[in-house]
Amino acid sequence: MKPPIPKGPSLGGLSIALVVLLSIALSRPALAQQTVTPPESSQTSSSAAQPEMSSHDEATTFKVNVRLVVVRVVVRDAQGHAIGNLHKEDFALFDEKKPQIITQFSVEQPGNQIAREQATSQTSPLSGETSSAKAPDLPERFVAYVVDDVHLKFEDIARLRDAAQHHFAALLPTDRAAIITTSGIGSLDFTDDRTQLRAALLKLQPRPLLGAPVHPCPYMNYYMADMIVNKENTSDSLSGAAQIAADRVGAEVAFAAAKDAFHCTTGRDPDSPSDGPTFTAQYAQYKRMAVSTAVSELTVGDQESRLSLYALKDAVRRLAAAPGQRSVVLLSPGFLTPNLEYELTEVIDKALHTSVIIGALDARGLYVPMAGGDASGENSPDTFASPEEGLYEIDAASANDLVLSTLADATGGVFFRNNNDLLEGLRRTAAAPEYYYVLGFAPQNLKFDGRFHNLKVALRTPSKLTLQARKGYYAPKQAPNAEEEAKEEIQDALFSQEEMHDLPVQLHTQFFKASDADAKLAVLVHVDVKHLRFRKAEGRNNNALTIASGLFDRNGTFITGMEKIVTMRLKDETLEHRVDSGVTVKTSFDVKPGSYLVRLVVRDAEGQLSAENGAVEIP
Repeated sequence: MKPPIPKGPSLGGLSIALVVLLSIALSRPALAQQTVTPPESSQTSSSAAQPEMSSHDEATTFKVNVRLVVVRVVVRDAQGHAIGNLHKEDFALFDEKKPQIITQFSVEQPGNQIAREQATSQTSPLSGETSSAKAPDLPERFVAYVVDDVHLKFEDIARLRDAAQHHFAALLPTDRAAIITTSGIGSLDFTDDRTQLRAALLKLQPRPLLGAPVHPCPYMNYYMADMIVNKENTSDSLSGAAQIAADRVGAEVAFAAAKDAFHCTTGRDPDSPSDGPTFTAQYAQYKRMAVSTAVSELTVGDQESRLSLYALKDAVRRLAAAPGQRSVVLLSPGFLTPNLEYELTEVIDKALHTSVIIGALDARGLYVPMAGGDASGENSPDTFASPEEGLYEIDAASANDLVLSTLADATGGVFFRNNNDLLEGLRRTAAAPEYYYVLGFAPQNLKFDGRFHNLKVALRTPSKLTLQARKGYYAPKQAPNAEEEAKEEIQDALFSQEEMHDLPVQLHTQFFKASDADAKLAVLVHVDVKHLRFRKAEGRNNNALTIASGLFDRNGTFITGMEKIVTMRLKDETLEHRVDSGVTVKTSFDVKPGSYLVRLVVRDAEGQLSAENGAVEIP
């Protein structure tokens, strides 16, 4: 049975592979074979009611640590250069104005992982198979260009296409670029082939859900629809003065749209002395028309914004599997997310946990919103009968920028706006800061109420430095499921570049060529059992290892993976005297000659986790 395919755009099915990795591993045993080699003494020990060591492919439950809230901070000097010489003691972190203890702190330099990956040992004395070759030169930078063709207009795409052609021509041989469209049409997976990139650019065009814009009666944009439908008497998150203010704004927008509906239906002026009383008497009728139009506009706007977030999430998931420096560049005029706050936060959290930086470029260039709306006359506000609609058009343009700046600020990226030099914008948004800081804290007494928490990061010592960081996060709506979180943590670690060393694990790779066209790649994992943590129960020393191995090609594309669970119930004598040689787990992949990246994740039942990277080239 094939695993279910999630909705939303994808890169030729590759994002699907990321989501269903574990089910693929279990449903396609022909792709990889695993063996567990315990010490000889364990194999020859006397029989008991339970074996001391066994392996199986069933899921297990782990002890999950408290999930940290991660805050990525970029600190720049007066010249705009990122600095990396600060320490944990230099930062103060506040959640709802309450100081928090920073329990995780690191200084990161994007892109430095490659050297460690290429230095990984390739030869293992633990197997008799043939030796391996040198590690390949892997790509050092991956950039996913998310083109918001659902919201962009043709003239914006045309100018963006010209700038992107020059930008791609300047990419380095170690760069890999992908083009992801929010519509899901015409996407291109990571490649260094400039011809393919140019061809993908030429295929870009606007793809709004409803086709060419039309002029509804009354005029309505997504911002106005949100104000009418979501703000007036419907905001569950507001109370007191805030709710009264929201009601007033929603009522004002509904009144303006009703005036427009009167004018476009009757051709008469709702503010004139002669027609004003008629409009007042029939206001309820025209308000219903405005609300109906707003509901339709909101439905379409929600879906278009959802597609944009799907594409971003897809890009982050795809980049999580890539080595080296990883960035997303969102090319968009901006969009609203009034009903999608949690989805937006999910994209940010995923980017932070997988070391992905999101830059945003307002592809409209130098843009000044006009009170009269679109100069082409398509879908323009009725400024004659309802002058307020022109102001709402300006408010909408300003609100559209908010999601772009939020994504960039929260992940350490650059937001480039109000500038026609799109080539410079592409260069700046695709470049990662030289340094950034990762701050993590565990919220105290966190309630599962879905409420937004304001965050503030400051320097303890006043200076001329500027800080860029996320402005807040949403509390979960329900308590996390420990088993699901454990599985998600293993998967996140597999599609990450970070190396972790909680457990005594060594990774080795070998290959054997059966012919010029076929080879078998062996991934050997050696675990020093004596240095694991065991829980004593029923006279046995208990622990379980979940070992996940993933294979990626030279462009960072996920190929296949396999998961194995090794259960240990060791007697005291075995643990003390007979496991000096440790445990070796072998995974064999059937592959073709080429360059591969190997990713290994090992986690035990106590929540300790190790992750290693390896690279191999099969001639």
